[in-house]
Amino acid sequence: MSPAQRSLTSGVIQGYALGLCLVLALAGVAAAQEQTTAIDLSAMMPNAPAANFLFGRTGQGAPGQWVVVSEDTASQGIAIAQLSQDRTDYRFPLAIYQPSNLKNGTVSVRFKPVSGQIDQAGGVAVRLATPDDYYLVRANALEDNVRFYRVVKGRRQQLAGTNTKVASGVWHTLDLRADGSHFTVSFDGTQMFTADDTTSPKGER
Repeated sequence: MSPAQRSLTSGVIQGYALGLCLVLALAGVAAAQEQTTAIDLSAMMPNAPAANFLFGRTGQGAPGQWVVVSEDTASQGIAIAQLSQDRTDYRFPLAIYQPSNLKNGTVSVRFKPVSGQIDQAGGVAVRLATPDDYYLVRANALEDNVRFYRVVKGRRQQLAGTNTKVASGVWHTLDLRADGSHFTVSFDGTQMFTADDTTSPKGER
């Protein structure tokens, strides 16, 4: 797994992925006016489900195991961890933040890849229509790349990407700006690439 004048919503999450992929997915249509939303994890209780999130999965295998955890290296000492170590190859757990309701704007996620043999990555999904239909930018520590995909009926179609070092065990920031059919991807504060696509996440034009 998001952001006429320009409707802007920014979601910021401290998260770390253990085993597979952390994805913050923002669903819905554009809000009526510009606003900024920060996801505050400081009030969440460790070992409990994350408030205001629903969880889904693209692909096969077991559902994600999402848990609020204490994390000393997170800025507020709290993170959302994806702990499942299911080794299914085509499997992408999603953490879907419910309060956000937008189509255009910028979404930022802070994540730390920890371990995983099939995948070790974090990402942002936007314009999520279903767990099988959305746009996705993902940074992968096993492959050292950042890639942008259109996901239609559960199948990924790469639209753009670049190779860059994505260190494991280190916090990274991934930003995706959506402005109509134009998308801008930044990683650790540096713009990586842009892409254009006029197809909706469901494959419609």
